[in-house]
Amino acid sequence: MAHRENINVVMTTTTTLDFDRYGLHTLPDDLAQHTALETLSAYDNQLDHIPLALCQLRHLKSLSLGHNRLRHLPDELWQLRGLQLLNVAENQIETISERIGELTELHTLDIAHNALTALPEAIGHLPNLRHFLYVGNNPLSVLPDSLGNLGQLRYFNATDALLTTLPAPLGEMRNLIELRLYNNRLLALPDTLGQLQQLRELHVQNNRLTRLPDSLGQLTNLRELRLSNNALSQLPEAIGKLSNLTCLDLRNNALTTLPYSLGHLPNLTFLDLRNNRLTTLPDSLAHLPRLEKLDLRWLKLRHYPAWLAHLEARGCVVYT
Repeated sequence: MAHRENINVVMTTTTTLDFDRYGLHTLPDDLAQHTALETLSAYDNQLDHIPLALCQLRHLKSLSLGHNRLRHLPDELWQLRGLQLLNVAENQIETISERIGELTELHTLDIAHNALTALPEAIGHLPNLRHFLYVGNNPLSVLPDSLGNLGQLRYFNATDALLTTLPAPLGEMRNLIELRLYNNRLLALPDTLGQLQQLRELHVQNNRLTRLPDSLGQLTNLRELRLSNNALSQLPEAIGKLSNLTCLDLRNNALTTLPYSLGHLPNLTFLDLRNNRLTTLPDSLAHLPRLEKLDLRWLKLRHYPAWLAHLEARGCVVYT
């Protein structure tokens, strides 16, 4: 696409400017004239800096500069205290200033796909951060304890990083509905996980988990539990308390047995047991009333129980 560097918009009363995919190396020279601007999007360009004129737009509420070439964010950016959404994902940013804590109106923050090795403690002190927080695809080895202060947050994504542990205060994020932590190096999940009782989806596949906390059974609103590609050798009996669970993915683990309570999940529709070390299955699985798909491929069962035929007869698809 041809570069469009000489864009000048003369209406100073406009509230929205959209420069997505314009091939820009710089933003328009007259940007500071748009004193009423509330939304500015310049996604997928070739910007390597944020002009100071942008930082003068005191009415700005939404700023999207994702998929550019930014390496740092100017201190003047934190003067935009009316910002509610900030997206600087898919850049080359190495640090975020503690001054981000001045953006007290933020409800959505996307800093994923950068080069961050640490997060500022101030992220955990943004009182209105309640919609989305994306920090994944950064070389993060730890998360700050201050995240536990984000009691209103609904969606948290810290995937594709270098995390080996999670801070215990994570359990204080009590309004979380989705928690995505896949493609890390997690060895365990904190016992405080059970405090996330609004959680509907937990994605922790592709880690190094060897055990799950008993508190998992407290997540009674959980619908999806993704645990594939870990090192689990057993599951807690408490898993049978997940009364709203519909999807349980356990493929590619080291399970040698399954708890009898697994057959006490009244809403389970999909159970994936592929490529584990199971030689038997608990008979309780025959009583899963809503099971629609059971995947048993690459298991070395001593025998296939007769009740599998009954599951198939009532419409459940069984892969062996």
